[in-house]
Amino acid sequence: MVVALAELLVLLALVGLLVYALGIWSTRPAVPPAAGRPRLSGRERARVADTVARARWAPAHDEVDGETRVLLRRSYPGPDGLPVVLEDRVYTTFSAADPAWEARFTEAMSAARFRCSYLNAEESAG
Repeated sequence: MVVALAELLVLLALVGLLVYALGIWSTRPAVPPAAGRPRLSGRERARVADTVARARWAPAHDEVDGETRVLLRRSYPGPDGLPVVLEDRVYTTFSAADPAWEARFTEAMSAARFRCSYLNAEESAG
């Protein structure tokens, strides 16, 4: 009888340990928050923050579903020299099939350049 109670006690301890392990395993995240990304040192974080703070507005354009979009794009040069886009704002849109497309595009890009210079001046003053 004592042996049966000891076996039952060991079995219950193993089941409890298994349930505990499953609970711990199931509540941890599947992928650690910084998986695949190297941690930046304090100096590198400060350099990136300074670079982002110096981001500039520049005009851009694209075509989506037959519509030409003129954009105000805030970006900074990334470590590889390519721009890293922080924000795109649609300044204006018009049909890509518009007979006056070239005139509208030229006017819109000119206005977007003016607006970007205003936004850059506003950010540098503030």
